[in-house]
Amino acid sequence: MGRIGVLLINLGTPDAPTSGAVRRYLAEFLSDRRVVEIPQIVWQPILRGAVLTTRPRKSAAAYREVWTPQGSPLAVFTRDAAVGLQAALGSDVLVDWAMRYGNPSIPSRIDAMMAAGCDRILAAALYPQYCAATTASAHDAVFAAIGGMRAQPALRTLPPYYADPAYIEALRASTQAQLDTLDFMPDLLL
Repeated sequence: MGRIGVLLINLGTPDAPTSGAVRRYLAEFLSDRRVVEIPQIVWQPILRGAVLTTRPRKSAAAYREVWTPQGSPLAVFTRDAAVGLQAALGSDVLVDWAMRYGNPSIPSRIDAMMAAGCDRILAAALYPQYCAATTASAHDAVFAAIGGMRAQPALRTLPPYYADPAYIEALRASTQAQLDTLDFMPDLLL
């Protein structure tokens, strides 16, 4: 048997905080029929007209405010999660990461995992609860990527984990760590 691969999948991000990169990202994201369920014959003229001619400039400005020297925060955090999981799992498992929209793409990372000898892949969409616009869309991209392969890996998908005790504890610990930095105690947490 070959190696096991774990592919962490997040939503996506433009490649740069520029109007052109944001336009490419938004075109891919907003063309997904799981994200915008309006009939394409109606939606595409709106998207290609008003949305993609005005929104990229405004969104690029917002991205520039949060962009880091390492890149998009979402890409940086997803990559760091993959590195941390790789360290925890050791060299017997290959951990990689991809974005549903943008780069690194799901097909490119599945190809890389296959080239590295992975014949079993866990597609781990990083959404705690199931949603068609996020989880199902990520799964669609994974299935499409392996759909044309002659030799396909065995594939599993991560089930929803919003109620998993370990996930809830991680949220609690993270919240407590942030509260511990405050010089007051909030009256209410939502």
